[in-house]
Amino acid sequence: MCLAIPALVSELLPDDMAKVSLDGVTKEISIAMVEGVKPGDYVIIHVGYALSKIDAEEAEKTLALLAEAGALQGAAE
Repeated sequence: MCLAIPALVSELLPDDMAKVSLDGVTKEISIAMVEGVKPGDYVIIHVGYALSKIDAEEAEKTLALLAEAGALQGAAE
């Protein structure tokens, strides 16, 4: 089963890359497939690629469900 999860974009980088934050972890991802991404946006990521933007309310709901299920460390604390 594959899992795509929301992450908060914290910084745009050269070459269609961005830094995202997820549960206290910062990761560099490609944003080449999604137009108009800016810091503060949530994106759905899978294997290092942003697949789409998602609104903040929906992202928070999804992250809360993942934390409740124990899929995110520290998020349920």
